[in-house]
Amino acid sequence: MAKEFTEDDDALLAELGVEVEEKKAQYRTPREERIIAGFEEIQRFVEEHGRAPEHGEDRDIFERLYAVRLDRIREQPDCRDLIEPKDHQGLLAGSVPSSSSATDELDDDALLAELGIEAEAPPITELKYVRTSAEKKAAEEIANREKCEDFDTFKLLFEQVQSDLDSGLRKTRPFEMKADIQQGRFFIVGGQKAYVAEMGETTITAQGRTDARLRVIFDNGTESNMLMRSLQRALNKDEAGRRITEPVAGPLFAEHTIDGDEASGTIYVLRSKSDHPVVAENRDLIHKIGVTNMSVAKRIAGARLQPTFMMADVEVVATYELFNINRTKLENLIHRIFEPAQLDIEIMDRFGNPVVPREWFLVPLFVIDQAVQKIKDGTISELRYDPKNAKFEKAN
Repeated sequence: MAKEFTEDDDALLAELGVEVEEKKAQYRTPREERIIAGFEEIQRFVEEHGRAPEHGEDRDIFERLYAVRLDRIREQPDCRDLIEPKDHQGLLAGSVPSSSSATDELDDDALLAELGIEAEAPPITELKYVRTSAEKKAAEEIANREKCEDFDTFKLLFEQVQSDLDSGLRKTRPFEMKADIQQGRFFIVGGQKAYVAEMGETTITAQGRTDARLRVIFDNGTESNMLMRSLQRALNKDEAGRRITEPVAGPLFAEHTIDGDEASGTIYVLRSKSDHPVVAENRDLIHKIGVTNMSVAKRIAGARLQPTFMMADVEVVATYELFNINRTKLENLIHRIFEPAQLDIEIMDRFGNPVVPREWFLVPLFVIDQAVQKIKDGTISELRYDPKNAKFEKAN
């Protein structure tokens, strides 16, 4: 019969350099091992989300499972004693709901049953075990994030994307295919916006499939160096996973009307006849770009009395007819494209009040025409305007 170690034996073993606690750990019961493993899952959840798991029907099933499991550990003294040395997050300090059941069971089937989830044995088994190793790896890559040290570089991008979503310039669509994952694209995965900041060289897996290493930035200030296929699997598995469209949602113009087309308005490009020194010096470069649903002639009538026209008459230098398009969204898109070249000028209105007119840009007319064509063919989302060199270049 094996002899049990006494406290004196433990002291002697410690002097010999033997890790006593590790040796004792070998004698934990299967129930104790299960409790520790379950608590470590809760700890990983807290590390990822920054909070303890919570109850509620709107919560993910795993979060609800972790919340019930934590309640059981808190209310059972033997579980608390077992877990307390490992509780570096202070999770045992939380209170147990008064309605909590007194069940001693801590296995997932019993906890799921307590949540009111009725299922046969196979589905419960699937819930716990059927994830493939590839799915587990994908989940780990999504979960294993690091702090993004240069997040300030990306913060404005996320703010702009949210603004575009609020205004309707961008939409969210169900994720459909791997081809959607490209550098510069935005997604929603795990309830967070994700930006593909970098994409490495394309490689071929052992199964003959293409893959690439990504640098993905999340809107909570973290990042992950994951594989493209890992992001793809995470998006496919997440029922709420979405791709965020580019600022152009489809063809905006038609060269000619066809049966069924509904006229939407006109893009107009104007030059000012103002005698303001800045305008006079750059008259051929300064243009106002707007969109109207009325005739351009009517829109510019009385221009010299309106601050938006710099209190001066204007000359129409180009127009583009629109069909079946949201005028406001299009105008916002054009102004965002040329924002780096927006004219900063102050004039006085007819009451002597200082006014800064908008929609005026230091952009050559041929560049405006290029922008219209690139919006038409949908390539504008891949480009940005460089005002220094007066040309479009690939967006980073």
